[in-house]
Amino acid sequence: MRDWLSMTAADLGRGIGAGDIDPVALCETYLSEIEAHPLRDRIYARVTASRARAEASAAAQRAQAGQRLSLLDGVPISWKDLYDTAGVGTEAGSKLLEGRVPEHDALVLQNATAAGLVCLGKVHMSELAFSGLGYNPSTNTPPCVNDADAVPGGSSSGSGASVAFGLAAASIGSDTGGSVRIPSAWNDLVGLKTTHGRLSLEGVVPLALKFDTIGPLCRSVEDAALLTAALEGSKAPDLRGASLKGCRFAILETVMMEDLRDAPKAAFESAVERLKAAGAIVEMIKVPAAQQALDVSGQLMTSEAYGLWRDVIEAAPEKMYSEILRRFRLGLECSGPDYVAAWAKLEGARVAYDQATAGYDAVLAPTAPILPPNLERLKTDEEYYVTENLLALRNTRLGNLLGLCSLTLPTDTPSCGLMILAAPDQDSAVLRLGAAAEAALA
Repeated sequence: MRDWLSMTAADLGRGIGAGDIDPVALCETYLSEIEAHPLRDRIYARVTASRARAEASAAAQRAQAGQRLSLLDGVPISWKDLYDTAGVGTEAGSKLLEGRVPEHDALVLQNATAAGLVCLGKVHMSELAFSGLGYNPSTNTPPCVNDADAVPGGSSSGSGASVAFGLAAASIGSDTGGSVRIPSAWNDLVGLKTTHGRLSLEGVVPLALKFDTIGPLCRSVEDAALLTAALEGSKAPDLRGASLKGCRFAILETVMMEDLRDAPKAAFESAVERLKAAGAIVEMIKVPAAQQALDVSGQLMTSEAYGLWRDVIEAAPEKMYSEILRRFRLGLECSGPDYVAAWAKLEGARVAYDQATAGYDAVLAPTAPILPPNLERLKTDEEYYVTENLLALRNTRLGNLLGLCSLTLPTDTPSCGLMILAAPDQDSAVLRLGAAAEAALA
């Protein structure tokens, strides 16, 4: 049964469908592993054992009756602690929301439950989802699977850790500037940033509504496709026969390829060579619009975030981690006219980027230009925290600013991800590209 803890969600679902895996036994295996794990409290904020057992029992009955709801019916997953769960605390990693207990499940959780997925519980995250590092002194900092002394990436930090450490078959995170893709990359997982607006944010604690997106952290591209379909209540795209032959990829000469640390640089170059060997065409191009988008990101994202949270924050600022509080308050510096002008610049950058990349299937980049930073140094070195956080999120944040969908895949180098960025609403296409790239990188 311990083999179940490292299987993909899709393979677990197939095992249930074939009668080889009992959903109740699968659920109990995960709950036992969570209970006994020495890092459990750094990963899970709350375990919903009663709910998981009830859902697993119902899944078992459906399997026996030949009435399974989906391929993932009976598969246990975790949820970032910003998804409302009826009767269970949802605090978004912040003392500001301590004791907050919603009455209803978030809509995407309702959809996942309707597809038969089993809710194991809520996992820790960066405070109010406003950091790409995963360090959270207000609640807990999850571990990184590749480096016990490093942070796991954020803000979906517990989501990445729960899957990487075998405490969930997959997890549902959110991504406003890279919060699905960074912890996925640093924990050697697949992570999908969906197109903004595709998945409902109803019942999700927000950070910046014009940029917030929902996505899975999981063990395969197939899992990402199936989980996204479950969250949406739709059918997953068919990934069979996906190929890189003739696919055209662009690499941006500037911005995302600047200031790369040695390991991510080497891992990216190696991955690109493998894609070429599988038939992909890869070209370097210049796209000034990418930098233009980054130039207004601070004004837009901090203004969005502070505008939403100002009243709550200023009622009790002492409850917040100082660096997160500082980032929110940067939103004070942007006036109304500046905000409008920044949005106009971003819209122009989006048009220019779309035109420059229209002849390509997708853009390739290192998911993060750095490896996971050292936790102890982040605690004591303020400048290190600021620079590493900005660098960690730089490449991924472009996808949110430009409105793209994006997938990160593990490479043969630990904590070094390969990112694929595709045009808005091309989620199915990016998943097919990802399936082909996954095979080439295997």
